[in-house]
Amino acid sequence: MAEEALPAGLNDLSGAVIAAAIEVHRVLGPGFLESVYESALCIEFDERGIRYVRQPVVELAYKGRPVGEGRMDLLVERELVVELKAVDALLPLHGSQLLSYLKATHHRLGLLINFNTRQVTTGIKRVVL
Repeated sequence: MAEEALPAGLNDLSGAVIAAAIEVHRVLGPGFLESVYESALCIEFDERGIRYVRQPVVELAYKGRPVGEGRMDLLVERELVVELKAVDALLPLHGSQLLSYLKATHHRLGLLINFNTRQVTTGIKRVVL
């Protein structure tokens, strides 16, 4: 689906999440564990009035039958999937993981954010289903 088909507020929401991630990176910088950035981002969301669920369980199915579960890092405002990383470089597998969560949850937009960069904006990837 093209990005133009996204609901109007979804692009604004992704911008708000990116702004919060930039603030977290500005304060903490690179070099910490993913869990540190997740905690800090949740604090930033709280301060900005952005609703989220941390580590929501995703029920996984194969041909309509349950086969297990996964955990996303964050689900923001019940519609934006956010996966966080603190790695030297994003790999295609990281994008595939986010895409799999989008498919499993029927959400249309996800953000992959790598905090282990000099500028966090270079470590952000939008994935549209």
